[in-house]
Amino acid sequence: MANSLSASKRARQSVKHYSRNRWYRGRARTFVKRARIHIVAGRSEEAQGAVKDACRALDRAAQKGAIHANTAARKKGRLVKALNAII
Repeated sequence: MANSLSASKRARQSVKHYSRNRWYRGRARTFVKRARIHIVAGRSEEAQGAVKDACRALDRAAQKGAIHANTAARKKGRLVKALNAII
């Protein structure tokens, strides 16, 4: 339990930030997984759209601070590299 007002406010904020960040991270993870499934299956048309959606979700998560910008860039680069390998 927090002893001061500022510490209790910080605890409340951290709960809100945690849940919000978790939503953005989970959403990005879902889109990346969906893109990977299409890439492995060799469906290039669906994979292109899925990679586009995944990149958008990763950019949004990085913009909101849920993940680091370099992490988003690394994941996007690997996705695009895998996509280019099947095209």
